Amino acid sequence: MVPDDGGNHKEKYNNNGGFELRFINYLKKIRDNYVINQVKNIVLPDFNPSPRTRKRIIFKGRVQKVGFRLEINELANRLYLTGWVINRNDKNVEAEIQGETDKILFLLKYMKSLKRASVQEVLTNELPILDSETDFILIKE
Repeated sequence: MVPDDGGNHKEKYNNNGGFELRFINYLKKIRDNYVINQVKNIVLPDFNPSPRTRKRIIFKGRVQKVGFRLEINELANRLYLTGWVINRNDKNVEAEIQGETDKILFLLKYMKSLKRASVQEVLTNELPILDSETDFILIKE
């Protein structure tokens, strides 16, 4: 490892950068497994049938880099909801969620109660139902 003109050790930095990247990915896997297990262990209430709806939801606060999208995705799938979730450039999370109203309200209440995240505000808009939609997906950038 030879210093460059500025006295920095570029090779060493690149090697450590690779280690740091692997370590970060390892921590993300631990977080993701934790989130998946948390959702699997939620005791879901007995939902009475409720009308179907579709909502666009924006979660504002500290909701990125904490497994928030994964948690929405896993819970939406457990609740048989359809739609999608994505990180926004403004550090918030946006989702379109479709299904029974009571199940969507349960998901919203649960997400606002997370300790890993800090939901400061939730904005919701009603949207037309998409009859052709069959899955819930997590959109990665």
